[in-house]
Amino acid sequence: MKTNHLEMLTRPIALKPERLAMAKFAYTTRRVERSAIKTLLTGERQPHSGDLLLARVEKLGHHQRIELEHGRRAPLFSGDEVVVCYGNRYAPDQFESEVPADLSACHLVAAGGIASICLSRHSGTGTPTRIQPLGLLGDANGMPINIADWGIDPPEAKHSQPLVLAVVGTAMNAGKTTTAAHLIKGLSRAGMKVGGAKLTGTGAGGDRWLMSDSGAIDVVDFTDAGFASTYRASLAQLECIQSRLMSHLRNQGVEAIVMEIADGLFQRETAMLLESPPFKSSVNAVIFAAGDAMGACSGAEWLRQRGLPLLALSGCLSASPLASREAEAVTGLPVLGLDALSSPDIAVQLFERHGELTAPTSKVG
Repeated sequence: MKTNHLEMLTRPIALKPERLAMAKFAYTTRRVERSAIKTLLTGERQPHSGDLLLARVEKLGHHQRIELEHGRRAPLFSGDEVVVCYGNRYAPDQFESEVPADLSACHLVAAGGIASICLSRHSGTGTPTRIQPLGLLGDANGMPINIADWGIDPPEAKHSQPLVLAVVGTAMNAGKTTTAAHLIKGLSRAGMKVGGAKLTGTGAGGDRWLMSDSGAIDVVDFTDAGFASTYRASLAQLECIQSRLMSHLRNQGVEAIVMEIADGLFQRETAMLLESPPFKSSVNAVIFAAGDAMGACSGAEWLRQRGLPLLALSGCLSASPLASREAEAVTGLPVLGLDALSSPDIAVQLFERHGELTAPTSKVG
């Protein structure tokens, strides 16, 4: 029987290890064992979020570097072959994008390795880097490789419940990650074993490395649970991500977990997660990052209406004594600057403000 041209195009193509060795593997792909990648899948295929693809850089745009598996940002050149993941993106300060319906040309919309079609962009952001998918990456059986197949799935944690602190904010770049990192530093200086987690966002390692450098003994994010991005994820998926990451950190024996939720309170996934009963029941305290007093007032009211244990404000507004005083006056909450967050006294203050817990006075020195 003759094999027609279409069948030849869709048949898996064996990939040589030498070719893969020359490609630049992005942060989002780091959990996948390279030895599992055996084939290139071309032709009429519909990609899904989390699928790995081999792509060629066609025209450089906003992202001119790609974050490699261990954090180094490698420069990109036209003609480079990269291994990235398909994924949606929600970033008001950069790109809105979605997974395309086929393997036609698309864009690199995040340095951590996210491929999708740009729908809109911030006026201050350049055009996205254009890439040409060469095919999905497959296993020896010609099945697409998806990072969901490599996510952590820890057993039920047997350690005691740690203190869980959530950092949320008004928007992208409100100071959430900086707040979380300095909070980790303060708790670590108090002698606590701290774990860091980023529950939502777009796959990239910068926030993870900052939390790790601040003293967290282990840091995980949604990519460790098998998601290249959480934009357009369901509530059940978001709750699953939280459960997996929290169980993993509890199994490491941490005494406190600082977790960041990306973007602002009005973003779909952020709002869904914060209103989720499992999330609310797992969090001991919330610190809200805002850029100004008005944002702090609005956000504090939003969080209080939903019964979340809001204890303090922080973020970009803490850089201004005037803005801090305004926010404290209108919300009745303290504004914690970076020095306060990174002080070992923060551990005692947080425990004392949350009356259900016992302050770890023996650990603060």
